[in-house]
Amino acid sequence: MKSSAIDSSAIRNLFPSLQRTHNNLPLVFLDGPAGTQVPQSVIESISHYYKNSNANSHGAFITTQETDHVIHHMRTCMAVLLGAETENSISIGQTMTTLNFALARALSRVFKPGDEVLITQLDHEANRGPWLTLRDFGIKVREVKLLSSGILDYEDFESKINENTRLVCMGMSANSIGTVNNFKLVRELTYRYNAWLLLDAVHYAPHFSIDVQDIGCDFLLCSAYKFYGPHVGILYSKPGLLDRLPTDRLRTAGQTAPDSIETGTLNHAAIAGVSAAVEFIANLGVGESMRSKLIDAYKKISTHEHTLASHLYTGLKKIPGVTLIGQDFSKPNRTPTLSFTLEGKTPTQVCEKLAEKNICGWDGHFYAIRAIEALGLLERGGVTRLGISVYNTLEEVNLTLREIEKVAKS
Repeated sequence: MKSSAIDSSAIRNLFPSLQRTHNNLPLVFLDGPAGTQVPQSVIESISHYYKNSNANSHGAFITTQETDHVIHHMRTCMAVLLGAETENSISIGQTMTTLNFALARALSRVFKPGDEVLITQLDHEANRGPWLTLRDFGIKVREVKLLSSGILDYEDFESKINENTRLVCMGMSANSIGTVNNFKLVRELTYRYNAWLLLDAVHYAPHFSIDVQDIGCDFLLCSAYKFYGPHVGILYSKPGLLDRLPTDRLRTAGQTAPDSIETGTLNHAAIAGVSAAVEFIANLGVGESMRSKLIDAYKKISTHEHTLASHLYTGLKKIPGVTLIGQDFSKPNRTPTLSFTLEGKTPTQVCEKLAEKNICGWDGHFYAIRAIEALGLLERGGVTRLGISVYNTLEEVNLTLREIEKVAKS
């Protein structure tokens, strides 16, 4: 694709699921924050592995050697996507949550009573729950407040990080309300106290390019099913860091990075799909290298998504009874994820009405339960969430606005 903008029609033809109808109506997938649709190239990559190379790793014969290549190629693709120093910085897991629990268990053997870990109220439970378990080992886990505006309280952040802080865990952006956090400011705060920084990029990676070396983070986690791939969790670790951690691992497992946190046999077919997902994104951009193509692609993706999400935000704001949660779209540094409440209707009722027209949206807290609780919305059923992905169109947004307006009037 060589144009300077996203060609929605061309992209939509690459996704089999977008051709589906139900009750003679097309499906409108605004559920991307919970997992995007998957292009044909990813499906074919997974299928090709099962048809041709289905074997375990590290053997002498052809199919096992092909499996080794699949794993190595995926690490290489993800290293390019994240701007990592080496493919050996990329570890593979069942999910981001599984990898984060594994990290927490390892660090529970490194940290000492009195050490502190800092988490935030805005984060998904996958970047809170594993760290809260460290309290069982005498480690103090502190929580940064979320302001009613949907932004973290950075004064509170600065007041709580101190010489005892060993690790700061935060999201790059919020899957619940779309806030992009000031992770570069937080990196500077962690440098003051020689603390590690772990970033959850699950909601950020589908929308913006990432450069772990520029950010300077020590760990970063993401999930391929959020950026057009299968269900695979990915962990970036700064070179040399994972080797210092006593992770749970068998005697027969690899004892150094990236293998040392990978337990059991990996999902090789899904791993092949991850590489195809990265290549799908890269093919939306232009450049002399895969990295430059990815950066260009993300610029196009961000522009396309921001334009549609801004239109959706403006339209929702005009509907009587709608209260939008979080930041507006006056600045581009915001994910295209919108959350709102509707007077007189629960989020579940709104989503059920939208579902009658095959509009896929989510209601609830989306596992960011502490954020929704802090905003005073948990007892009201949370919020309705709609997310824009690369394949969404203006026509879909306008249809959704018309249907929400009908729900508001009903």
